[in-house]
Amino acid sequence: MPQTLQVEVVSAEEAIFSGAAEFVVLPGESGELGIYPQHTPLISRIRPGAVRIRLPRQAREELVFVAGGFLEVQPYKVIVLANTAIRARDLDEARANEARRHAERELAHRDASVDHTKVHAELASAIAQLATIHRYLKK
Repeated sequence: MPQTLQVEVVSAEEAIFSGAAEFVVLPGESGELGIYPQHTPLISRIRPGAVRIRLPRQAREELVFVAGGFLEVQPYKVIVLANTAIRARDLDEARANEARRHAERELAHRDASVDHTKVHAELASAIAQLATIHRYLKK
């Protein structure tokens, strides 16, 4: 039997995933992180994207979209504290596309009253949601 990690993905609203996994892949601040059992302890910020959780003895992965947050890794436990976390199957592609278009329009106007940092974050989140949806639909 392969060694496993205990994985917890939580947002301010609810616990999204709790269970065993063979490994976890998620978007770290400096790039994609792959976490396996016996990983060195680590705390990191995460950016918007998909958390891929490989379930034990299964070929499939659980996909969860996160809109940033923090990651804590212990040798046999991974905790993802996300600003927002949504299971890939619950994401709305039309809503994500509209959010992307809205952010792009806001950035194109170059209006001084627009908070460009916030709009760039919204655009990054929408693009990450769409990438998560497309990865989920390919599975």
